[in-house]
Amino acid sequence: MTETLLDVRNISKSFGALVACNDVSLDLRAGEIHALIGPNGAGKSTLIKQIAGNLKPDAGSIHFAGRDVTGLDTADRARAGLGRTFQISSLAMEMTVLQNVVLGALGHRGDVFRFFHDPLKDQDLVDTGMRALERVGLQAAVRHRASDLSHGQRRQLEVAVALTLSPKAFLLDEPMAGLGLEGSRTMTAVLDGLRTEAPILLVEHDMDAVFALADRISVLVYGEIIASGTGDEIRADPLVRRAYLGEEAAL
Repeated sequence: MTETLLDVRNISKSFGALVACNDVSLDLRAGEIHALIGPNGAGKSTLIKQIAGNLKPDAGSIHFAGRDVTGLDTADRARAGLGRTFQISSLAMEMTVLQNVVLGALGHRGDVFRFFHDPLKDQDLVDTGMRALERVGLQAAVRHRASDLSHGQRRQLEVAVALTLSPKAFLLDEPMAGLGLEGSRTMTAVLDGLRTEAPILLVEHDMDAVFALADRISVLVYGEIIASGTGDEIRADPLVRRAYLGEEAAL
């Protein structure tokens, strides 16, 4: 049986009278990309924040790598092996590409006293950062400042920083956001190569990327999972087609 790395069980979250997530369950298995899709306002961001540790669910539980992490914050979940990228860039824009990944590796090590020294002189940290950059194809840009990168390259760098955490699973929040056709193709190839390293829970609006990458797809509408299955099963599901009518009619 394929190992389950992330198990979200019956999660619910309300903000006053607004029910953002209603009894949501999904899982992420070793070696797969599981895409979470849904129209704007479906509750995807709220669900992802609960999985990442930014929000505490009103009910339900989240298990990661065989451990109940429902009560852990984002930093503890990251240390447990949950690597995350965000819709909005969290890079140190004034620093170089290499400095960004080295700082990620330093944070994973947890040696806060090393911040008083030059981490670029620590060969182990540099090697970790370079391996991550090679995985995403940015090894030639090590001396470039993050602010000088293209939007697509910044997204690749965010994935590289996440890689320095030696994640057991990735939580990727719209990595294709703002990318053009060529940028989306590059990122799709990067993510496709990562699934064997760590499974990916992918939140994405780019349907071409979703259907090219996802082993399974779950559809969230009005805070509830209305369907889950393979790409072909999701394409053929009448509930999904109605939910996306007018927004993703090309499903």
